[in-house]
Amino acid sequence: MIRVLLTAFEPYDRWPDNASWLALIDLTRWYDGAVEVVTRRYPVDLSQMSEKLRTDLQEDYDFALHCGQSPGSSGLRLEAIGLNLRTDGSEILSGAPAAYRSPLPLASTAQHIRHAGIPAAVSHHAGTYLCNAALFLSQHYISSFGMRTASAFLHVPLAPAQVARENSDAPSMSTPMVSAALAIMIENLSEHRR
Repeated sequence: MIRVLLTAFEPYDRWPDNASWLALIDLTRWYDGAVEVVTRRYPVDLSQMSEKLRTDLQEDYDFALHCGQSPGSSGLRLEAIGLNLRTDGSEILSGAPAAYRSPLPLASTAQHIRHAGIPAAVSHHAGTYLCNAALFLSQHYISSFGMRTASAFLHVPLAPAQVARENSDAPSMSTPMVSAALAIMIENLSEHRR
């Protein structure tokens, strides 16, 4: 059976919810595919997240799909590149490669998601905050330990309730739509692996 580690982040700053975690909760309520999905919620702290990620990856998954919210995004962004770079310009890991590229077929996966009527595109810059760090560290640990796991990062828009709470006109995407996209991504990657 194909096994997928699906991660998201806890709330942070002014956000009492995190759209990425809301989507994982929703997905676990209805997903009954032929793939074993294990979910984890990570703290918004680099050292704690890194430690938990390293431990979780030891469970030998086929895929590790990491999710985080992206205020201002109007569609899903499948992140292709994880940089060894923090917001302050320093390296995440000294002596590690400058970047890793996800080995997953992100362009075709985004196309499958779009065919379901959900806006999605491949992105080549995950920023320099924890989302980027999760993708970079995931790739680095997988490479360092010679694991078969392949990983990617998915940025998700804010949920409508988050935007409403802010009294904002920022873009949003419904939580069921995001969880449907995650299911499409899981199924598409699993078919690719088979």
